[in-house]
Amino acid sequence: MDSKNAGTHPNQKPLPNPFNVRYNTVKSDKGVVNLMQHKVQAWKKTAVATLALSMLAGSATGLVASAKSKHEDNDDHGNSNKGKIEIRYNFNFKDLSEDNYKWAYAHIIRLVSQGVFKGYDDGSFKPSNKITRVETIVAAVRLLGLESEAQKPENMNAKLNFKDFDQLKKKYPQAVGYVAVALKNDLFNENDSVIQAEKPATRLWASVLLVKSMKLEAEASAKMGTELSFRDADAIPAGSVGYVAVAIEKGLVSGYTDNTFQPNKPITRAELASILDRLGVQLPDQGNQNNQAQAITGTVTANVYGSTSITVKKADNTSVTVPLDANVFVFRNGIKSPASAILAGDEVLVRTYEGKAVFIEVTKTAQAAVQFTDAGKISSFTFDASGKIATLSLTRDVNGTTSTIVYNVDPSVKITGGNGVLAASLVVIVKGENTLVKEIQITG
Repeated sequence: MDSKNAGTHPNQKPLPNPFNVRYNTVKSDKGVVNLMQHKVQAWKKTAVATLALSMLAGSATGLVASAKSKHEDNDDHGNSNKGKIEIRYNFNFKDLSEDNYKWAYAHIIRLVSQGVFKGYDDGSFKPSNKITRVETIVAAVRLLGLESEAQKPENMNAKLNFKDFDQLKKKYPQAVGYVAVALKNDLFNENDSVIQAEKPATRLWASVLLVKSMKLEAEASAKMGTELSFRDADAIPAGSVGYVAVAIEKGLVSGYTDNTFQPNKPITRAELASILDRLGVQLPDQGNQNNQAQAITGTVTANVYGSTSITVKKADNTSVTVPLDANVFVFRNGIKSPASAILAGDEVLVRTYEGKAVFIEVTKTAQAAVQFTDAGKISSFTFDASGKIATLSLTRDVNGTTSTIVYNVDPSVKITGGNGVLAASLVVIVKGENTLVKEIQITG
C-alpha cells in the first residue's frame, strides 16, 4: 500500500502508513462486526478492532486504521455503514507459496493464524520486504501475549523518554502502546535514547530484542566472553556477543553457509516470521489476541473426511467439536493439505475464530491402523462409569499353551451371535484395529 491509501486520524493530515490496514465497509449482516456506537468511540474501537481482528488486510502490525469519507460510510441507498467492517482470515497470498518460500511458508502461516502477521490489501504478503524496527517491536509484543496491555489507555497515551518520541507519536500513534510495553518489559537497551521506528531491523538488533523477549539477559551476560566462530565475528559489538550466542543456542538464528553472521544485514518479513515462530514454540501459547479466538490441542477422535466439523479429545479427556470454516487452512506432514486428510488419532493444534476452525496443524500423525482378528474364551470383562464394556480378557490355547490377553473395547462395540449378552466362558471372535476391539461375535 502506498501513502495515498494510508489511514488518517480525523484530526491529522495523511501520513505514510507502513502498517497497511484497510477497512471494508459492508452492510450489517453475518460476518460483520459493529465496532462503533458513535463518533466519540470510533477511533479507540477502530484501533482495537484492527489490531485484534482484521486478518484480511494490513501489514505485519496493522495499527493505523483507514479513515473513510462520508461517501464511503454510506451505501448506494444512503444507509449508514459507519464503523462496520468485514472480518475474515486470509492464508492465501498471491506472492507466497510452499514452492517459492518453502523455508518460511509454515512459519508465516502459523503467525498469521495467531494474528502476529498479516498480509497486504492487494492480496500479497511481500515476504522479501525489509521490516522496520517498530513493526518488529509490535510483532514481538503480540507474540508475547501483551497486545491487550499495549492497548490500555495508560500505555497508548504514555509519554516516553526517547529523543524521537514525538515523531513516533505523530506518525504512528497506535504504536505508542506497543513501544511503551516493550520498554516496560526491558526489550530496549538501557542506553537507547532513540526508537528509530522506520529504521530497518537488522539481524543483530532483532537477535538482541528476541533474547530479551525470552528474559534471558542473565544468560546473555554470562556468555559475553564467547568466541563466536563466524568469519565476521569482529563486526559484532562486544556488548552484543552474549545475545548472539544465546540466540544461536536457542535456535532463533544461525549463520550463513559461508560462515558469516552478517549482523548489519536488514531482515525481511519472511526471515522475521521464521525467527518469531521459532521463538513462539519456546513460549506459552498465546493464541490470537482477542476473546473470539482460541487454541485447542488434543487428539482427533474421528476421520474428518466427509465431515464439516472436527472433534478433538483434550488432555483432560474432555472432547470439543468445532465446525470447520469454509476456508480452513490445514498443515499435515509439513505441507498444506485438505481437511479430509485429517485422521482419527492425529494430534492437532486447532485455532478458531468466531467458533469455527480456521487453522489446523497436525503436530503428530496417527499411526496407521492395524486390523486384527482373534478368538478365544472370555475370562472376564470390565465396565466404564457409563456402564459400557471397557476391557475384555480373552483366554486362548495355542499349541497346548494357554495365554490370556486383555483388549480395550470401543464404547460403540458391535456384539453379534448368541443372545447378544457377554458372559464368562463364552467363546468369541473379536475384531478391531490397533488393539481396540470394535466387534465381538459370540460363537459358543
